[in-house]
Amino acid sequence: MINLNETLSVDKFIEKALYDKNFGYYSQNNPFGKKGDFVTAPLISPLFSEMISVWLISYWIKLGKPKKFAFVELGPGNGAFCKIFCSTVKKFPAFKKSLKIYLFEKSEKLIKIQKNLIKDKNVVWIKNLSEIKNVPTIFFGNEFFDAIPIKQFEIKKSEIFEKFLQFEKGKFKKFILKKKLQKMLKKLNELNLLKKKGVIEYPQKGLKILELIIKKIHKVQGGILLIDYGYIKAQDNDTLQSLKSHKRNIYYNNIGKADITFLVNFRLLKKFLLNKKLFLNKIVSQSFFLKRLGIIERAEILSNVMSFREKTDLYYRLERLLSEKKMGKLFKVLFATNNKTKFNLGFE
Repeated sequence: MINLNETLSVDKFIEKALYDKNFGYYSQNNPFGKKGDFVTAPLISPLFSEMISVWLISYWIKLGKPKKFAFVELGPGNGAFCKIFCSTVKKFPAFKKSLKIYLFEKSEKLIKIQKNLIKDKNVVWIKNLSEIKNVPTIFFGNEFFDAIPIKQFEIKKSEIFEKFLQFEKGKFKKFILKKKLQKMLKKLNELNLLKKKGVIEYPQKGLKILELIIKKIHKVQGGILLIDYGYIKAQDNDTLQSLKSHKRNIYYNNIGKADITFLVNFRLLKKFLLNKKLFLNKIVSQSFFLKRLGIIERAEILSNVMSFREKTDLYYRLERLLSEKKMGKLFKVLFATNNKTKFNLGFE
């Protein structure tokens, strides 16, 4: 647990709460589904995974159907997406023959859950991105970056302070603000994160992982497709949130028993990727992306052989993915590549 008397920066606290080997949330729990704390798109409807699978196959075709091709899923959750992906690629023998699937996962608990669900010899679990072979590669992350610890800063009287949590006897006592060094301020300024008021959220660890991915992409032909909840317009507020049993939780309570996430700053990701010489399509909503891929038409085809109850369930799940009031607008889709040849499927 958190030490009896300990002061931790926000990112260090999240790291412990989510990933500590002894009590961390992802080390001890299966957070997915009705019995868990939240539900992701692959669990809501297999149509989501089908559409992404078709997009990935189309991207492989756009690259010229390379004889060797790597797919890397970042943070594969309970394995629901990968299971559908493996099933879908069986219908495309040439693609399947070229394909190697890597699941990038650090939680031993989740790896066990994934291995129980995915029974495909072509799937390899990795904890280090250097284990991926140097072949054309596509990275895919669905709700990946929102679970990577972030730093938080507050602006008081035009000065910037990092936010810390103080614990006494294992329980949260208060927030402490510590003035930041010039080196950190320079980094925040380079990323256009400095502002006059409010809260600054800096995904330092997430950007380090992204930099490793970018280096790999530049080494081989490839790209990265990211889907997550987040924003494009600049925000001044604290976006940290926590869920326990599908209900809101104060993030410093129920440590190790509740999920902690934040809204992804897609504006920052775009700037970072462009600075690293990658090419980007416009960032679109999940609803826009899935509709352009033909998810509604696919649902109509499937519904033709369904009972009324099955149809009702199908369209209820589809609405959760596409509705502006649910996941459709809040979730954004970003694709970046080192290939100048544009691949616009789903983005226009």
